[in-house]
Amino acid sequence: MRKITALLIIIGLLSIPLAGCNQTPQPAPNEKLTKVTVLLDWLPNTNHTGLYVAQDKGYFKAEGLEAELLQPGEGGTAQLLAAGKGDFGISYQEEVTVARSEDIPVVALAAVIQHNTSGFASPVERGIKNPGDFAGKTYGGWGSPAETAMIRALMTKYGADFSQVKMVNIGSADFFTSMHKGIDFSWIYWGWTGIEAEQRDMKLNFIKLRDENDSLDFYTPVIIASETKLRDNPELAQKFLRACSKGYEFAIKNPEEAGRILLNNVPELDQNLVRASQKYLAREYQADAPRWGGMKQEVWKKYADFMFENELIKKNIDPEKAFTNKYLP
Repeated sequence: MRKITALLIIIGLLSIPLAGCNQTPQPAPNEKLTKVTVLLDWLPNTNHTGLYVAQDKGYFKAEGLEAELLQPGEGGTAQLLAAGKGDFGISYQEEVTVARSEDIPVVALAAVIQHNTSGFASPVERGIKNPGDFAGKTYGGWGSPAETAMIRALMTKYGADFSQVKMVNIGSADFFTSMHKGIDFSWIYWGWTGIEAEQRDMKLNFIKLRDENDSLDFYTPVIIASETKLRDNPELAQKFLRACSKGYEFAIKNPEEAGRILLNNVPELDQNLVRASQKYLAREYQADAPRWGGMKQEVWKKYADFMFENELIKKNIDPEKAFTNKYLP
């Protein structure tokens, strides 16, 4: 699973609070659903399962929403949402931090996965055991400034020269194909690509970011929206997040059935990979958080400070404006 760009989600209809219970509102039989567009960060995978579950189980519809899934396009999710090209999107804390430092007004609404399971992976024969070994190697990525920033910062820690890394934009090419076409290492999610490597019996060296620095245990991926969208239609965000929360909570409790739902919607995915990945992520979506999606200010501050101190962003950000938990149920 990598950084990705597009998926699904939406909701709309007032909730009816009752004493002692939290009922899901049901739209009137002939009520027109509100269409919501969701931009994925990458091709569909188990990072996005909760969205597909919310669609399949009618959680979006119960909120009066009709979700439209959009595949990755030109530009990052943050830039597209800020330009009004979608309602919600799948992004990651590093993209939001860079965007906020450049006065691009996007806000993270929920953490899809509570802890950072991503890192830099390479076949063991490439001999890349730590970021210092990136020198002289070729990196395959998706052309994000966050990638360049992260690689430079990690190499600096080891006294290595970033200019010795060849950066190649591989677009939507998968990790395994790229490794056979001159790429030495890439940024992956262990819960998808790492598990697939295990199934292929491919030995990897994996540099987990949060092991390199606890400031790198950031939220990735996250659900985001623009400040304009939140200001103009806060109820839409509440409905959207209620449906998303139910979708991911279902995936946590029922990974096998959630995997089947994802496969029904994206049948070209490998069944064994989806099953194994879904089982792995069922423990990671919420992990040790009191509720799915919740985020902590200290996580946002530590990562923003890391970025600023390593000159990866030109100005620091206000963490309180970069994320919010107020739309979560």
